[in-house]
Amino acid sequence: MKKGILLIHPPTAKACEAPGGPARLAGALRRHGVDFRIWDANLEGQKRLMETAARSSSDTQNSGTDAWTRRAARHLDANLSALRSGELYRNPDRYRRAVKDLSRLLATAARPFGVRLSLADYEDERLSPVRSADLLRSAAAPEGNPFYPWFQARLPMLLAEAPVSHVGFSLNYLSQALTTFAMAGFLRRTFPGIRIVLGGGLVTSWMRRPGWRSPFEGLVDDLIAGPGEIPLLNLFGLEGDGRPDRPDIRVISPADYLSPGTVLPYSASSGCWWRRCAFCPERAERNPYLPLPPEQVTTDLRILVRETKPALIHLLDNALSPSLLAALAADPPGAPWYGFTRIMPCLADPGFCEKLHDSGCVMLKLGIESGDPGVLAALNKGIDLKTAAAALRNLKAAGISTYVYLLFGTPAETPEAAARTLAFTVEHAEEIGFLNLAIFNLPAYGPETREIPLGEFYPGDLSLYRPFAHPRGWNRGEVRRFLEREFKRHPAVAAILRRDPPFFTSNHAPFFTLKP
Repeated sequence: MKKGILLIHPPTAKACEAPGGPARLAGALRRHGVDFRIWDANLEGQKRLMETAARSSSDTQNSGTDAWTRRAARHLDANLSALRSGELYRNPDRYRRAVKDLSRLLATAARPFGVRLSLADYEDERLSPVRSADLLRSAAAPEGNPFYPWFQARLPMLLAEAPVSHVGFSLNYLSQALTTFAMAGFLRRTFPGIRIVLGGGLVTSWMRRPGWRSPFEGLVDDLIAGPGEIPLLNLFGLEGDGRPDRPDIRVISPADYLSPGTVLPYSASSGCWWRRCAFCPERAERNPYLPLPPEQVTTDLRILVRETKPALIHLLDNALSPSLLAALAADPPGAPWYGFTRIMPCLADPGFCEKLHDSGCVMLKLGIESGDPGVLAALNKGIDLKTAAAALRNLKAAGISTYVYLLFGTPAETPEAAARTLAFTVEHAEEIGFLNLAIFNLPAYGPETREIPLGEFYPGDLSLYRPFAHPRGWNRGEVRRFLEREFKRHPAVAAILRRDPPFFTSNHAPFFTLKP
């Protein structure tokens, strides 16, 4: 068998841009002469399921199809085309209807399998992605997966076109896990000589758990934690030199994605430069911070922009560092860009924010987390609310949109503290472009976890979180009621939340702020 690897980005994830991890691996494999192919099974699989549902709903013998599904079927091609054009993003109501119609078709196709499927999520009524036994059940009976009728025909075709010795899955999200294992089980049954490799963010989190031992022996041959370039090269008997490679998205047909133009994914670092937050998974998993030199990042981006002519650059870092922001401001990449960053003193400088805008920055995702200084101090966020307020004002004035992340129900929060977060949000509502509201999940492991009264583990041996008794009695039920009855109902907050793009959220938000 010819040595080489098929890298698969499995369903289900947001199909709006090329996957960043396989694109980075492509650069390393190409430089070292390893034969490879990248298959975005997520993008292709979602489209095939939509088409299946559309055909079924147009069947005159199928009298059980409802009016919404029939409408979604009629407009399938038009909606897919509209999501790839900029005009749709100038009409939020039309946008919402288009993405909800597409998601309706996915849900319709998956329902007979007992799966709740959308453009962004996958939930099986019988199997859990946090139970290794259920993942193995998915592998043993792949026919129970809604994507099976498609991938059981497609995978053999791909392997016949370009035979390989390895198949690797980039498994980053729980929503991908059950389908990844269904595909792996099909491969093991049909192509027993192929080595199966798993890597990606979710696999890394599993492998960094204390006392980890793989429950997947006999199915998965190799598991890779963290950046995969060197371990993957080692599988082919090659020694990586540690030199970072530019990602290559041209091998993944970037024009096919559900966005108005090519989105260029780029990671300037792995890990997080701050790494001091309480309950931080990066610290708990002992993930080192490995940044690329800022001058290499700006050089890479200029070259990639010339090669791919992207409509937007998505910087994938956990948090863009001050030095990288300064480098981008001084040496613009040549295309609009956005990414996640912390509240930092540099953002309190109006002139610096204007330089960021001039460099192409159209949106920054900001982890403000709370509007209460005591909560921020307890979480060791290193955030000063005066600086946060100045950053919001300056970014708005400079023409940069903000996607603000807030976290409720942390061990230090009380109802009064949550009310102060509401007050902060309302005070700065005119400066906040979009909001992400989350309820705190206690990591299963980590130094701070030992100090919290714990409940029983979730019934999943792979769960990354565990229930806990809130030290101040501010439990999830109360937090959820506050969010639904008070926070979200405030008129200023409700107006912001209405702007959030369904399913694609922050990935599509920049397109609503870009000038036509």
